[in-house]
Amino acid sequence: MTAHDIAYVELYTKDAPSAVDYFVEGMDFTRVADCVQADRSSILLRQGETHIVITSGRGTWKFLDQHGDGIADLALACDDVDATYADAVAAGAEPLDPVYGSPVVSGFGDVTHTLVAHAPDARWPAGRRWVPAPQAPHGPTGRIRLLDHVAVCVEGGSLSRYADFYGAAFGMDRYSSEYVAVGGQAMDSVVVRSGTGRVTFTLVAPDPVKDPGQLDAFLDRNGGPGVQHLAFLVDEIIPAVAEFRGRGVEFLSTPGTYYDLLAERFADMREEITELRAGQILADRDEWGHLLQLFSRSPYERNTLFYELIQRQGSRGFGSANIRALYEAVERDRLAAG
Repeated sequence: MTAHDIAYVELYTKDAPSAVDYFVEGMDFTRVADCVQADRSSILLRQGETHIVITSGRGTWKFLDQHGDGIADLALACDDVDATYADAVAAGAEPLDPVYGSPVVSGFGDVTHTLVAHAPDARWPAGRRWVPAPQAPHGPTGRIRLLDHVAVCVEGGSLSRYADFYGAAFGMDRYSSEYVAVGGQAMDSVVVRSGTGRVTFTLVAPDPVKDPGQLDAFLDRNGGPGVQHLAFLVDEIIPAVAEFRGRGVEFLSTPGTYYDLLAERFADMREEITELRAGQILADRDEWGHLLQLFSRSPYERNTLFYELIQRQGSRGFGSANIRALYEAVERDRLAAG
């Protein structure tokens, strides 16, 4: 059986008002519903086809003490929930107690996967008593269309094991791989993707034989494996970045030399590169087309989870050159922070 889609992502946080404000005021998400339970409360946000659940309360404290604010659950919409559950357990996933009635299995670290039936018209995550927010729109709004991919940081030397697990458990195939060396540090990555193309995990890990670097720092700050970033697909990244930056979202900086080299690599994009330079936006291409992307700073105390905006102009990949650019940008930011 296979995972069809990411139904929603659930963020555990110690400060729900600030977390909601970041998405609503900073990225133009809409608050569509609320749910209050005995040990936790949740707020459902939506933009385009992306659903984010912000959850806080006593039921989240164990996760928060270990990892800080971060993604605790990646809910997978499945064509056959029972069969997918059986496949996941057979592949080594730990069956967990369901909080909302739906089956739950372990994923990586303490991040879980709630398994729900694929229902294209489903508005809200099942199993909770949602109360609609006043005047919440029913249709898609905002610049973000959908969740393009999820970047997952795991321990060095474990990439093949996780890639094999997601293949056996959820029918996800290996799509691509990349190795990036920067100075004495290095990272390895494997992309796994569902047959529908709507569930994509970019698995990244430090090379254990190289010097410790930013991924080792992430694993230390996060208390183990976790979601490093969420990538949101937009139709027009240049105005999206300008708008979000104006709303207070902070993005990683890109040195001017990057754009000098970009002009040499992409001579046909010289006019567009001027706009990309102004917005600090990264560009790459593959055999199918171009890719534009930019990464935020982490808005969280432990400096772990962050976000990406990505525009695909035909490209199906993940920006091979930009994987290095991201690594270098995060490393500069890490060193500047002390």
